[in-house]
Amino acid sequence: MSIVGAIGAWFTDPASWTGPSGIPTRLLQHVGISAVSLLIAIAIAMPAGLWIGHTRRGVRLAIALANLGRAVPSLAAIGIVVPLTAMLDPELGFKVYPTVIAMVLLAIPPILVNSYVGVAGVDADLVESARGMGLREGQILATVEVPLALPAIVAGLRSATVQVIATATLGAIYGLGALGSFIVEGAAQFRGEGKLFGGVVLVALLALVAEGSMALAQRRLTSPGLRLGSR
Repeated sequence: MSIVGAIGAWFTDPASWTGPSGIPTRLLQHVGISAVSLLIAIAIAMPAGLWIGHTRRGVRLAIALANLGRAVPSLAAIGIVVPLTAMLDPELGFKVYPTVIAMVLLAIPPILVNSYVGVAGVDADLVESARGMGLREGQILATVEVPLALPAIVAGLRSATVQVIATATLGAIYGLGALGSFIVEGAAQFRGEGKLFGGVVLVALLALVAEGSMALAQRRLTSPGLRLGSR
């Protein structure tokens, strides 16, 4: 049977869609773990990036940390933290926490750097005009700099989202579940090509849907009318 035929047979098999190991359950697991990791990364990186862009303080440290985060392979990050997290929590510390930590580390650099670059790139004359009007620093950031920095900020979120979705598959090596489990199980089974490549197709489709959704959100959030109304 060809690869395409094996994939089609796996997708049309009712057993692939039912139970705790079915496609819907593992898809929800994948989306859930990716969303949690992305929200944690946003909570850490975005305030820091906005602050650095507004104050111009800590730029070198931020860039150094971002480069360090990009340099560490995700699988290596998972392997490094597994002994510690497994000791703290034998169940979730082996399956969940290491993958979440790795995905957060992966998502922080694009969010941090793009938030900083977007705010730092706002016209200095506009910022000074806002100060001259009596706006406080927080108001300047919220009403002037962030709306104008939205294209860069959303681009960072877009990049982080796709990277996190792709990286979540690595957690299956440690028993996380999600869509990566299809890839791991398919590789371990005799004639498991349908499940293996079916898992690849599902991850790719999820990444494409996320990319398309973020692109649409970026277009809407950065439309001239919306940005004008935000100021």
